[in-house]
Amino acid sequence: MNERQLRILRELGELGSVTAVAEALLMTPSAISQHLRLLQRAMPVPLTERDGRRLVLTEAGRALAGAAIEVETALARARHTVDDFVDEPAGQVSVAAFHSAASTFFPVLLRGRAPRAPRLSLADEDVAQDRFPRLTRDYDLVLAHHLGQAAPWPRTVTTTTLLREPLDVALPADDPLARREHLTPEDVAGRPWITVHDGFPLMATIEAIATAANRRLDIVHRINEFAVVAEAVAAGGGLALMPRWTTRPHPAVVLRPLAGVHAVRRIDVLHRPERAARKAVRTVLDELRQAAETIRQNDTGGTGGTRGPAPGPRPGGPAAGTDGAES
Repeated sequence: MNERQLRILRELGELGSVTAVAEALLMTPSAISQHLRLLQRAMPVPLTERDGRRLVLTEAGRALAGAAIEVETALARARHTVDDFVDEPAGQVSVAAFHSAASTFFPVLLRGRAPRAPRLSLADEDVAQDRFPRLTRDYDLVLAHHLGQAAPWPRTVTTTTLLREPLDVALPADDPLARREHLTPEDVAGRPWITVHDGFPLMATIEAIATAANRRLDIVHRINEFAVVAEAVAAGGGLALMPRWTTRPHPAVVLRPLAGVHAVRRIDVLHRPERAARKAVRTVLDELRQAAETIRQNDTGGTGGTRGPAPGPRPGGPAAGTDGAES
């Protein structure tokens, strides 16, 4: 038994013939008859009978046709409920992000929300790169990091790239290398390094630096949180790779672009395709795109980092960044 079969039975009771039902539902009479036969197989008593040349409903058929009205009403109500859910501009939208993206994008999403804007439910999820697609089961939108050397996202998720963010070398402001416009792998390969733990994507860029310089890097500290990395760099603990836009400037640390190595990460938004059917989700996705455009426009230097002690956050620019685990 299904909705179409019940609809046909109801129309037969009202119109009185298979031909009339076929015309009303834009079907062939043979298709109408086939649906009625399938419905009858599921019933223990006859639903129709012959009255001369006409096919009419039995008492059981009339009872089921009456129930069909209730079924159609309930289904119509359910469809309207879904339509309202899909079209509701102020519906709730859940967003997850790795730490530095969260500290950059979440404040932008939260500030000055209009009364009819989507209601946000925000969460930090700092996981290894290959685990981000799984988060789309639990969240409408997932901000994820991706390095070019890594495998592409699976086709089961839809991807929107927000930023292609350079990874710069972080070094103390009084370091002689800080006076240079940019650095090469040969400039930095002989220095102590602070890196993330093995298994996190940033290590691929570290290995690329070693390959380009034809020497193994001296990794002395393993720290995943960018705020702690900055403190360690400022204290003379070593050099580090840090994202240009999504980390909080440190007054004693400068960033310098690295030549000769592809040192860029993507910040992507992942979601299951059906999530974007909701107007509220599309609205928040647009807000994230606009925030990313603001971040790009506020990269006034264009070469990354600061010249001398780092200034405070630029007006309208990215907020504080934290974990390097997402790198």
